Amino acid sequence: MGSKYTKRYTAEFKRDAIALVDSTGRTVTEVARELGVSPESLRNWYRQAKVDRGEGRPGELTGAEREELKRLRKQSAEQAKTIEVLREAAVFFAKESDR
Repeated sequence: MGSKYTKRYTAEFKRDAIALVDSTGRTVTEVARELGVSPESLRNWYRQAKVDRGEGRPGELTGAEREELKRLRKQSAEQAKTIEVLREAAVFFAKESDR
């Protein structure tokens, strides 16, 4: 089972960890062990950095694209709720006008 506590790392720490992998030629696992970071976390940061630099596979989203997608999904959900409220109000007022 996973831990309830998730450690947060600054963007600067992540950037430095990625640079350490690039500059030393050591494996992600070795660098992660040295820094006390989960190898999987560092691997994910490294992979995302490559995508952000345009070195990812076709179709992979950059960090900026992920943030935009998240924002648009939230906006879409809010608009769907607004539409539902307006639909219910229209039904209510249509019933009231029939009386």
